[in-house]
Amino acid sequence: MAFFFVCISSLLIISISSYVFQLVADRRSQLPPGPTPLPFIGNLLDVASELPHRSLARLAGRHGPLMTVRLGKLVAVVASSPSTARDVLQTHNGRLTGRSPPDAWLALGHAANSVFVLPPGRRWRALRRMGTEHLLSARRLDGERLRPLLRDAVLDLVRRVSGMAAAGTVEVGRAAFAAMMDLQWRAMFSAGLDDAAAALALHDAAREAVALSLKPNVSDFFPGLAAADLQGVRRRFARRVAMVYQMIDEQVERRMQDRRDDEAGSGSRSGEKDLLDVMLDISEQGKDDGGMVTINRDVIRTFLTDIFLATVDTISSTIEWAMAELLQHPDTMSKLQEELRRVLGSKAHVEHSDVDRLPYLRAVMRETLRLHPVVPLVPNEAEETVEIHGHAVPKGCTVLVNLWAVHRDAGAWPEPDRFMPERFLTMKPEEAGFLGTTEFEFIPFSAGRRVCLGLPLATRMVHAILGSLMHRFEWTLPPEVKENCVDMSESLGLTMIMATPLQAIAKSVV
Repeated sequence: MAFFFVCISSLLIISISSYVFQLVADRRSQLPPGPTPLPFIGNLLDVASELPHRSLARLAGRHGPLMTVRLGKLVAVVASSPSTARDVLQTHNGRLTGRSPPDAWLALGHAANSVFVLPPGRRWRALRRMGTEHLLSARRLDGERLRPLLRDAVLDLVRRVSGMAAAGTVEVGRAAFAAMMDLQWRAMFSAGLDDAAAALALHDAAREAVALSLKPNVSDFFPGLAAADLQGVRRRFARRVAMVYQMIDEQVERRMQDRRDDEAGSGSRSGEKDLLDVMLDISEQGKDDGGMVTINRDVIRTFLTDIFLATVDTISSTIEWAMAELLQHPDTMSKLQEELRRVLGSKAHVEHSDVDRLPYLRAVMRETLRLHPVVPLVPNEAEETVEIHGHAVPKGCTVLVNLWAVHRDAGAWPEPDRFMPERFLTMKPEEAGFLGTTEFEFIPFSAGRRVCLGLPLATRMVHAILGSLMHRFEWTLPPEVKENCVDMSESLGLTMIMATPLQAIAKSVV
């Protein structure tokens, strides 16, 4: 018994000593100020009280726009204002673009080839270049192969909504997710998801995978416990991603057989190459275009999964948030529909070429993304020590840009919590673009070297989808939702989505 008490006392002394040493070391290191951490858990209780982007914004209100928080073993510096965001994403961006993968992404070795979590280097640059040049560039999206696919995706969504409306209420996010899923599949593989059962299985696997991607996980805060996977996040992520992998592998095998048939003179494939063709060409050559990175089956599988999950979730969640805001602001919705009727006339849907003539539609989308940024917290890692606003950001430190807080900065945005698209009508076009304002008050797709890879696709699809849904249907809330108000609570996964899926009633007007 005496030995037990001696052990406990020793552990307490060591813990208290470590805690005091940590506090002294923090002061000497010139880290930005922040809430006082507790032993072992740091500031986890401060952050876990609500969604992290909200709790970190609340803490920044007390400790400043550049602050330090300790989340278990993780030391994070958080930027929460336009000026600190500019320092991270522009001034010092070359040294603050590292990234450590969340524990869930270690499942099936996904992180080893993921363009989203790879550190900046040859492999990361090669994959980004591949996605940009062969699928997600403006030139590709406006080309002969992809432009019709984008149009067909909008029309497909309109058909889905019509079908849902005839059967009852419309689950907006689910319909948009399904339409974007089919679009992205066709863009990558030149093949549709024609098997209804397989499409449904892929839909469910993809939605859960993105929900688990950045789910708060004790393994990320206490790496020593990661092997136990106490919350089961890595195991669940592995099961869902494995299903996506399997369906991608089937496409790869089918395409390789087609290529063998072509070589034998019995194939029939023709036309512009899709992304899978490009990756298989590089794989057969042994290296990427620069001769620096090998593209093998693991790289192909992971890269296509990343592109697929990110693009479908980003656009569908943005549409759902926009619809939720408009349904709660009927005057704004009426103003938007009047603009669409005036500009489009009898035209059935919005195309990218129409968007320049639809300033109020653009303003609605920008205001939606201001209030509901796709990724509210952008994580980077310091590759070397830098100084920001007189404080040190040490090498290896996690650097979070809280886009949600930046977009609600009262100094930049009057009435920051109010949905008011008119604020964007007074801005010059170059000040209100999706790439962000020069003063970094509005950066919905981040900025710098890690700017969102799917930005060109998003700029085309969110306007076309929202404009077409507003033009083709009259929208109202179900009586029970109207009585209790729309639940605008958030859920954080790969992107920020509505915790309660939006239900609405649609009536065709065309």
